[in-house]
Amino acid sequence: MLDTLDEINWAGLVHAYGPADDVPGQIRRLRSTDPKDRERARWELYGNIFHQGTRYEATAYAVPFLLELLADPATPEPAPLIELLVSIAIGYDETWLPTGLPVAEFRRAAEAALLAAAPRPGDEGYDEDYSEYDYVESLSGADQERLGTYVALAAYDAVRVGVPLFRSLLTHADPAVRISAAYVLAWFPEEATGSLSALSALVRSAVATGEAAAGDEAGTAATAAAGQAGTAATAAAGQAGTAATAAAGQAGTAATAAAGQAGTAATAAAGQAGVVATGLVATGLLGGVPDAALLADPRPAVRWAAAVGRAGALGVDVDPGTVAELVTWTARPPDEPGVGPDQLGGYVPFLGGDLSGHAGLALQQVGPEHTDRAFDALLSRLPTVSGIEAMPVAGEAFRVAFPDGRIPEGTPFTALTARQQRLVEVLVRSPETWLIDGRLFGNFIGLVGAYGLPTSRDGLRAYLAAGAIDGA
Repeated sequence: MLDTLDEINWAGLVHAYGPADDVPGQIRRLRSTDPKDRERARWELYGNIFHQGTRYEATAYAVPFLLELLADPATPEPAPLIELLVSIAIGYDETWLPTGLPVAEFRRAAEAALLAAAPRPGDEGYDEDYSEYDYVESLSGADQERLGTYVALAAYDAVRVGVPLFRSLLTHADPAVRISAAYVLAWFPEEATGSLSALSALVRSAVATGEAAAGDEAGTAATAAAGQAGTAATAAAGQAGTAATAAAGQAGTAATAAAGQAGTAATAAAGQAGVVATGLVATGLLGGVPDAALLADPRPAVRWAAAVGRAGALGVDVDPGTVAELVTWTARPPDEPGVGPDQLGGYVPFLGGDLSGHAGLALQQVGPEHTDRAFDALLSRLPTVSGIEAMPVAGEAFRVAFPDGRIPEGTPFTALTARQQRLVEVLVRSPETWLIDGRLFGNFIGLVGAYGLPTSRDGLRAYLAAGAIDGA
């Protein structure tokens, strides 16, 4: 295991903090028997080969060893390892949702020669704190983008080698691993043909397993209830003096058994929901069309995923039932029960598990005739969210309301369109939406300012009030 790890000249490669000679030790610690040590090693790898979403020269070199670890059944915690590989391959998924990764564009834009010209550790005068930074800053903006694209694409292609392994993990005993494996396959459209068949098998198996579990447990519950009822009847016949007590006690036992079995059935059926949901969204991102029948599935997350996947694959040709499901989810209050990781039996990784936010993004794929319904749903949800959850909702609402982007400086409220005015009014009435953990959220403020609006709620209120006075 990891026999060739030290054959790489890690000191001659660069990551976020200079020479990458610390990477081999971090990779080896992913097999540590201490969970805290493994977690620390993952944190360090995220920090140096995936620093704030940026990939580095050393990143692609680390990937084959991460895949080697993942392929070994003895490696602990495979699901977080897959999540690290997804990050290395694509960065942050919100950048690419709802449409998926534009790999063909990356391949056209990448420029290897720019990396070849970069200063190397060991070169005379090389300074690990400045040389790389100074080189990148010396490039034009277009060349900086081409260099970054080349480095990111090298990391992406290194992870792509693992696609057959990821497909094999769709049958792993741990649902969390199956979820992570389905998630990573979603980002490799060039491998869609083989991945779609594997994802289809995953979804069929998970749907069948959930239905069978529910049916088996329900049958067991019925059998238990019948058995307990028979015991109660026997006790009543055999012991007349205590018949009432015995019957009542046995009936209570029957009810308890039936309730317990029903609860187990619900848990078993829900336990497959995260697997099914992740597989369906991945299917849609790769161009496959989830079965419309799943829009009627009793599990909320499966209905959500079927709608998101169908919108991604069908676009403007999507059916009204899919649109209706997306609209319902977009307006869904964030604390509505039934769709958390505990109920799903696993985390749905897309967009950090924000199912409603993802549904709102998916609505942009279904055609302009649905824009009014989508916008109404976004404005309905916006006052109920804050922090990270507010970003996709507000971002999509701004995209719809301000299709031409930033308004010219000095534009009065009265000159805004009806949609723009409605969005401003909702933001003024939504104090929590501007916050994260009780404090003003800089990312949200930046989003508002990017469209030329005042960057505080008080400023926005004054802007609205001035428009009302001018219009009086």
